[in-house]
Amino acid sequence: MSPRAQRLVSVLASFTKFGLVGLIGFSVDLAVFNLLNSTVLSSDVVHEGPLIAKFVSTTLAIFTNWLGNRNWTFRTHRSSATRREMVEFFVVSVATMPVSLICLWVSHYLLGYTSAFADNMSGMVIGTILGSVLRYVLYKQWVFNPARGSRSVAVTPADGARTPEEDSTRPGGSAGTRATSIPPLTGPIETVPDIPR
Repeated sequence: MSPRAQRLVSVLASFTKFGLVGLIGFSVDLAVFNLLNSTVLSSDVVHEGPLIAKFVSTTLAIFTNWLGNRNWTFRTHRSSATRREMVEFFVVSVATMPVSLICLWVSHYLLGYTSAFADNMSGMVIGTILGSVLRYVLYKQWVFNPARGSRSVAVTPADGARTPEEDSTRPGGSAGTRATSIPPLTGPIETVPDIPR
């Protein structure tokens, strides 16, 4: 397989993981919103209940997406600066929300497609696809970009522990030139006679 084909396969695999994580986040958003909107935050109980419910469900969905993308989609590129990464992820997620609204506005008001089918196709299908592609690019190039630094935590040896380089210079070390032991002497040992004074 050529390097170009390998890169294409890698991108497709990464985008597939991204899509599955997004599907889980969408399920969380849908489930939490309907649960809150039908119980403690219904419009009969709280006048702004549906809006509050949507805010809570969207926040939880974004957090779920961040965990999934951090620990699966972009696992090898995640940052050691967890707080900064999470804030940037939320910024991208919120900033790309208007994509669906723009698609709906263009279709409904600019092009004149006013049927329910057209609204769903423009807002839910086309808007969701374009928004997902834009978010994936921003996550990959900004939030989880390995070239930004602080991508990993350096591992240092424990106190008193020797590094392989240090160990190789010691007798019996695991690397480098080992110290050789002197074989024991065999046979009789000649003595030097006393010289008369």
